[in-house]
Amino acid sequence: MTFTSTVTDKVIAGDLCMVYGTYVNDTGSTGGNIDTNIDSCLFIKLQPVGASAQLLSTSVDETFPCDGKAVTVVTNADESGTWIAFGHGIGW
Repeated sequence: MTFTSTVTDKVIAGDLCMVYGTYVNDTGSTGGNIDTNIDSCLFIKLQPVGASAQLLSTSVDETFPCDGKAVTVVTNADESGTWIAFGHGIGW
């Protein structure tokens, strides 16, 4: 089971960071960890795309604020989508 995520871009506004990217599941995977490159993640939004977007809802398995290096998400099997996260401390 494979879950991967990538960072597409980042925006820094004052002391708040906005980072966004994509995630992909395959071979039956139902989630994993997203590395947002933010030290402390305050919020993350997941947007499934494709046929799996019609199934059960995607969720974040964290209490905020959380470590932005490993935000755990639960998805439908083989779901792909986009994400956007906000927080403090850009880690790259």
